[in-house]
Amino acid sequence: MTPTGGEAGKVVIAIDGPAASGKSSTAHWVASKLGYRHVDSGALYRAATAAALRSNAAADEWTEDDVLASARSVTLSPRETSFAPCIDDRDVEAEIRGAEVTRHVSKVAQMPRVRTWVNSLVRDAATRHDIVVDGRDMGTAVFPHATLKVFLIADPWERARRRLTQQMSRRPTDPEIAEETDRIVQRDANDATQTVQAKDAVLIDTTYLTQPEQVDRIVALAHAVTQRGGEGSPVDDQRT
Repeated sequence: MTPTGGEAGKVVIAIDGPAASGKSSTAHWVASKLGYRHVDSGALYRAATAAALRSNAAADEWTEDDVLASARSVTLSPRETSFAPCIDDRDVEAEIRGAEVTRHVSKVAQMPRVRTWVNSLVRDAATRHDIVVDGRDMGTAVFPHATLKVFLIADPWERARRRLTQQMSRRPTDPEIAEETDRIVQRDANDATQTVQAKDAVLIDTTYLTQPEQVDRIVALAHAVTQRGGEGSPVDDQRT
């Protein structure tokens, strides 16, 4: 592993994992604690999906060319501790988290040229800032020499419970969790080719961890590996 994962001596911490494993919120918190910027690669796929939906073309007829044409309006705008996805220079965070975007984003994320477009934007961010980036192949395809690679997993039921609790701002019922679990399992199947753990990634099972606990673990790992000059993972072949 090279001392850093980005260009110009920048640090890259790559956090991968399946849908609803808490990657984005955890990465944002880790970046804040370390004084880095968070790059949510999933937000770019969502922004491209939202832009395509604005075109009013039927989603089941979208081609890569259609989505890429719509994605020309998508940019990443730097914020104090993150990057905001924008369409036509307007922040679209609320829009990209909507149900319609969620319904179609898996299809968009499986388009090879769209993935290439997303990855180029993420790599560009790493040329200018120390970053914490989350996604499904950040530690494999995008940053194979990342300073630190982490792979988050959790039981599908727990992932469903967390997602619904966040969305509903209340305790979900067991039938609601079961229905969401089915959706997550199907999403896992759809994303299987992209969601692959890097061989040198630190695996963290968050099923029984609070978010502060998982954030503290990753921050400690980041401090350990950067103090060592990025010479390999701080935890080799160990599940934490």
